[in-house]
Amino acid sequence: MEQPKFAVIGGGSWATAITKMLCHNMKQVAWYMRNEAAIENIKINKHNPNYLSAVEFDTDQLILTNDINEAIAYADYLVFAIPSAFLGSELQKLTVSLENKIIISAIKGIIPETGLIVGQHFMQTYHLPIEQIVVLAGPCHAEEVALERLSYLTIAGGNLETAEIISESLRSHYIKAKTSDDVIGVEYAAMLKNIYAVAAGMAHGLGYGDNFQALLMSNAIREMKRFIKKVYKMKRNINDSAYLGDLLVTGYSLFSRNRMFGNMIGKGYTVKSAQMEMNMIAEGYYAAKSAYMMNEVIKAKTPIIDAVYDVLYNGKEPKKVFRKLIDKLN
Repeated sequence: MEQPKFAVIGGGSWATAITKMLCHNMKQVAWYMRNEAAIENIKINKHNPNYLSAVEFDTDQLILTNDINEAIAYADYLVFAIPSAFLGSELQKLTVSLENKIIISAIKGIIPETGLIVGQHFMQTYHLPIEQIVVLAGPCHAEEVALERLSYLTIAGGNLETAEIISESLRSHYIKAKTSDDVIGVEYAAMLKNIYAVAAGMAHGLGYGDNFQALLMSNAIREMKRFIKKVYKMKRNINDSAYLGDLLVTGYSLFSRNRMFGNMIGKGYTVKSAQMEMNMIAEGYYAAKSAYMMNEVIKAKTPIIDAVYDVLYNGKEPKKVFRKLIDKLN
């Protein structure tokens, strides 16, 4: 049986980790990144010089290119793993059709220009059916994939047979993968957990301890449930790893860039200075605005999202905002 053909779009740590996962099972994987110098370095030294540099690749397995159209033309399954803020500009380069392509969102963010999750962006902009949309989610940090530590993925798709093909392509001795049909809910959860991780970071930066963090996370999962139910009502277990598990690892892990960003804000950094010092995209920053604006319509009870939005976009002092937030948590 012929192997499915995959292309990974992105050159960061998550794209590098996904490429590593696919190389366990695929004879070849197309890998697009903008940075031509990084491509040449991988060809010579067999690792990405900028992200997860300890991961060594067999370059015979890789079709490396800085032409997004070449990667997309090669593959049937397209894994998008670039910051959501840059997705629009990358897609503007397309000259090949996305018809009959399976779109796999590994972005865990929201498109700033439209306020849409990635799957919905592809459905609305490129008129793709939900059966061609898949979301790669779950508690799975790229850094732990690089170390081959046991990790769990949820592959949510509008077509479960397609989701299972992708799951099989990613599984290995350290990657467990299961499927879900909640393609919309899982992607919203992946977006929302970044906001809650920013909140967790702010709390840490302000000096709150583990007791408050536990309270914050327990309230966050209930808030997530209310929000997603308003957006896309279906039967789901919010305690599954794709929802609660991803929230916990992003809220607590030292690998979490969203927690790191929030921690800097809590310690007194301005938004701009925190972004400049991190030199990485914290998806929760963009997600907070989109979720807040969306909630003005859906009217879910979201005190944590409101608090993060007030700090990041209204310039309110984190200490004062969290004092008020405390009274709204239980």
